[in-house]
Amino acid sequence: MTESDLEQVLYWRNHPSIRSHMYTQNEISLDEHRVWWDWAKGARRSRYLIYELDGQSMGYVAFSEIVPEAGTANWGFYTAPDVAKGTGSLMALAAMDMAFGPLGLRKLSAEAIGRNAASIGLHESFGFQREGLFRAHVVIGGALVDVVRLALFADAWARLRPAKLQTLIERLSQ
Repeated sequence: MTESDLEQVLYWRNHPSIRSHMYTQNEISLDEHRVWWDWAKGARRSRYLIYELDGQSMGYVAFSEIVPEAGTANWGFYTAPDVAKGTGSLMALAAMDMAFGPLGLRKLSAEAIGRNAASIGLHESFGFQREGLFRAHVVIGGALVDVVRLALFADAWARLRPAKLQTLIERLSQ
């Protein structure tokens, strides 16, 4: 991700279909986004990426709290609101390859709001296992909501990747 991506990422993040699944659901101003970017571009234990397909920006991927000594990190993502069905899976495949390849992780963790069945389902389809349920963990819209914690290990991804890739190829060729 570069500074030239800021306005596009902000548009995606503020889109109601994405914002409704975030811990903070207010619309973010460009000034607030720039303050975040000034911090993010200097964050040593984070990587912020734009997923591109055929030269088109399709989504955003963040790896945070990277601990090289432990081989761990958290990740989060969202696709552009108007992309084709299946783009999230393609992006997740690329992200897992990045996490367990160049980033050298052995464990990747994620959190999803409990009512976000699509995100939880995508993670589980990639081999993520539930590690915890944080009951009534965050306030969203004035209500306490659950958060699901998931994790995927490098050895599990190495075993699951060939079948996942084949499934995606078959689904896209239909």
